[in-house]
Amino acid sequence: MASTIALRAETERSDKMNRRETKQQINRRDFLHSATAAGAGLALSRGALARAKSGTKPDDINIALLGAGEQGKVLMEDCRKIPGVRFKAVCDIWPYNRKWISRRLRAYRHEHNTYVDYRDMLDKEKDLDAVIVATPDFWHADHTVACLEAGLHVYCEKEMSNTLESARKMVQAARRTGKLLQIGHQRRSNPRYVFCRDNLINGAKVLGRITAVFGQWNRSPSPGRLVPKGFQIDAGTLARYGYKSMEQFRNWRWYKGLGGGPIVDLGSHQIDIYSWFLGANPKSVIASGRTNFYDKKTHEWYDTAMAIFEYETSRGDVTAFYQTISSTGSGGYFENFMGSQGSLIISESNNRCEIYRDRKTAPEWDDWVEGGLLYKQCDCEIECIEKAAEKCIEQCRCPQIKEKETGILVDVRETPPPPKYELPVAMNKKYHQAHLENFFNTIYTGGEVELNCPAEVGYETAVAVLKVNEAVEAARKLTFEPDEFAV
Repeated sequence: MASTIALRAETERSDKMNRRETKQQINRRDFLHSATAAGAGLALSRGALARAKSGTKPDDINIALLGAGEQGKVLMEDCRKIPGVRFKAVCDIWPYNRKWISRRLRAYRHEHNTYVDYRDMLDKEKDLDAVIVATPDFWHADHTVACLEAGLHVYCEKEMSNTLESARKMVQAARRTGKLLQIGHQRRSNPRYVFCRDNLINGAKVLGRITAVFGQWNRSPSPGRLVPKGFQIDAGTLARYGYKSMEQFRNWRWYKGLGGGPIVDLGSHQIDIYSWFLGANPKSVIASGRTNFYDKKTHEWYDTAMAIFEYETSRGDVTAFYQTISSTGSGGYFENFMGSQGSLIISESNNRCEIYRDRKTAPEWDDWVEGGLLYKQCDCEIECIEKAAEKCIEQCRCPQIKEKETGILVDVRETPPPPKYELPVAMNKKYHQAHLENFFNTIYTGGEVELNCPAEVGYETAVAVLKVNEAVEAARKLTFEPDEFAV
């Protein structure tokens, strides 16, 4: 336990050092016009060039927010927590979104301009370095390609696109322009996910050989996003940007041709983790999708989807099941990796991470605890049931429940639960902040820091996820060819 405490202290010290180093990097943005950046093959942004020619030192990185809806608001709030990042422009076709975001940014002293059309913004804003794209999926390719070709780095929300053809154009544009393109699969920058993948699964192989994966994202039914009174968009503007109605504009995720349904909206986050943790892309998928709850007139995509992926990994075959249900919040969302010696349940929600050792097949994990890789939830385990020692009764956090008045343990089971372990690593930031920091640090260092989810990786996930909808339509198992995942 002492070693675990020491590791936590060292982790906290390391985090503080990283934050100081990040701030120093952000305040030394002259790398943007240095030989380091040029040598790394990253073309200078037009904003950095303009500031370099004027002889002024670029203390901040200037960004625009393209798409100021629900996700755009989240990303804006997380970006403003990162030192040295300044919003200079906001673009959205809905006045309500523009005004809401603009008020917030001005309260944070981010002086900026607002725009309806992204082409107007790119034409007039000459001091930008990067753009955050948080528009609906069907706009991602047009917006991302235009920003890249304008000489700007891009952070694009997932899903990369609602079609593979458009996703390919995004990859090709990033390669052609030499600009950075980060896709918003933010778990790839989450310290707990990184720790589990690098140390538990690939390093110590604590779970043994992984043979199965289960994941879900269930959410309670919702009336949909409503329109505040007096904030309708005129029919002409809606049509010009691809919408038939205000209801469709507000709830585009449920409409074919605009979004990809819940399997794309939610499932892409977790299916991405399947492939990342397993170190392989899937070989096949079979899926079912049905509308069990909502009105099909307003919900063109199914509200209940279940898929089975088959993987062939370097350590053996793996079967992975995934479900997303939009009519119940039962169980929330998480991923469960099951191996021959233990299992891992991890979720972005509330720092949830539980590791269970299989009593029958796994040796004791004392070495992992002593080494600080894990820590035990309860040191007394089964002994508190057998001996009922008074000290253990007072301190035990096992599932068995103590009755204080009588000193009797209740709910004692014939088969005790498996020993539970947890991580010595916490996620003390907003969900997207670490991924955004990775994006900006890659810009700051001229490519010395690598993107955690570059365009090519985002494309691989898009292939795996969009194939689920194809499998639903085909009503049979579909296979993946290796070259499908490459551009």
